[in-house]
Parts: sequence; C-alpha cells; structure tokens
Amino acid sequence: MEIDFKNNDLIPVVVQDYLTGEVLMLAYMNKESYHLTLQTGFMHYFSRKRNKIWKKGETSGNVQEVVSLYYDCDGDTILAKVKQKGHACHTGNKTCFFNKVYEKEEKLGFEVLKKLMETVNDRKNKKIEGSYTCYLFEKGIDKILKKVGEEASEVIIAAKNGAKSEISYEIADLIYHITVVLSYFDMDWEDVLLELKKREK
Repeated sequence: MEIDFKNNDLIPVVVQDYLTGEVLMLAYMNKESYHLTLQTGFMHYFSRKRNKIWKKGETSGNVQEVVSLYYDCDGDTILAKVKQKGHACHTGNKTCFFNKVYEKEEKLGFEVLKKLMETVNDRKNKKIEGSYTCYLFEKGIDKILKKVGEEASEVIIAAKNGAKSEISYEIADLIYHITVVLSYFDMDWEDVLLELKKREK
C-alpha cells in the first residue's frame, strides 16, 4: 500500500517533534507538496486557505527539517517527525495545540529536560537577581564543574543508602548542573541523546 492521493486530493499530516513526540501541528499535503518534502528534506504543505503550496517557515524562518515520514494503515494520513526550528504555531507558541480542554494526568517525558534547558539558557542570557543559575554563570566554569562533582558524589552516597526518594532527588540535582554545563558550551540535551543513539548497537 502507498499513500492514496488517487482518492484523496489532500492528505492530513500530523506533525511531531522528533525528540519529545509532542504534536506540533496538523496540516495538509497534496501530491506535489509531498514530493517537494521528499526532494528537499523540509516540510511542504498545501494551504487550503491560500490555495497554494507553502514551505513551512518560508517567511518566519521556523522551518521543519524532516526526520521521518510514515503513513497509516489506510494510506490516507501521514505522520511526520521533524526537527522544528523556533516555534511551530503562527501565534508564537511552540505547538498549535496549546488550548487545554481536559487533562487527566500529566505525563512526563523528554519535554521536561527540554523546558529545563530553555530556562537555563534564558538565565544565561538574562541577569535575574537572586537566581542561582545566574550565579553559577557569573562564577564561571570552574564553579559549575565543582558543583557537578559535588552532586555526583551525593548521588553515590544516596545510592549507597538505598533510599529511592533520596536517589531521585540527588540525580535531579546532578542533571540540573549538567544542564548548566551544556548551556555554558552552547550545547543541548539533543547532543547527548544523539550520542546515546550511536551506542544502541
């Protein structure tokens, strides 16, 4: 089975962040925009409102680099996993799906680390009085690395004690300080995940 453009002029496309799995937007493709996407490696859609093909981010710069494309069992819906530059929504929100109707339970995933990274980067660039993160950046890499060493030692002690709540608390402290290290060197948790990906075999 292939994508069924014969019976469907427009195919809905569900777009996800390739790292977090967060749904960024829903758009539509015709056959031409689909082939443009495959040829260029960047998401192209068909705008029903403007009745034309458009490359995502062609005016805003918030392009979507294709990581993978899948189609469903009926061949009439596409799932795109993308590397999003900037925000996906024209409102300035990261995702178009920001209007909460109902939520039974918040699920935790990589988005927690991503949000932490954004906060730490913000503190690096903005001086906020009383901010511990700002303090670390002001003191420099030696202070930051000293804290990483201290927190790593505390993880070891917590693990030796065997108290799960203590272990999770100390590992959270360590991850926070590692995030500061990444930010200091203009890196991201994505760099770490890509390195881990190489070690799957």
